[in-house]
Amino acid sequence: MDVPSKSGSTSSPARSPIFWGEIAPCEHIAQFYEDDAIFLDTLVRFVDAGLIAGEAVIVIATSQHLRALEHRLNAIVIGIANSRLNEAYITIDAHEALGKFMVKGWPDDHLFLEFVMGLIERASAHGRRVRAFGEMVALLWAAGNTAATVRLEYLWNKICKVQRFPLFCAYPKAGFTEETSKSIAKICAAHSRII
Repeated sequence: MDVPSKSGSTSSPARSPIFWGEIAPCEHIAQFYEDDAIFLDTLVRFVDAGLIAGEAVIVIATSQHLRALEHRLNAIVIGIANSRLNEAYITIDAHEALGKFMVKGWPDDHLFLEFVMGLIERASAHGRRVRAFGEMVALLWAAGNTAATVRLEYLWNKICKVQRFPLFCAYPKAGFTEETSKSIAKICAAHSRII
């Protein structure tokens, strides 16, 4: 089913098995992808569906993906700049975000909680529900820091359960090798759905 945008038109990115307009609180979804275009189509649907529902959307992604997302959203979402001004659409560079809570290659629980709760407080102003996308785990994975990746997924799950918001994250398949199969299983186990 195509998701109508705020302009009333229908977006037609690649299909995903998830209807982003009706994801449950505490849902933690991971996408493993080979093609950036397919990943970005999925992310656009996630963001657009949240904005249509009156939710606030937090996107923590690489600068390249943030630019591509912005370009795609500008084509289908009326008022994306307004959403940004009202903090209904908050974006952060994933590398910059990691710098706020990583200590010696490991996520510091307290700093991470402080960082994420600050974002949630901003986004949930005016009683809005929140949904979030995070690409920080993919950066840790790509750097070969599998233990920190699994730990960060665990920390996200803890916050999601308490704050009750859906979380979407994505991993490029290029970073997966046979030696990492145990970590892949742990990553999959940390999510309620896999795309």
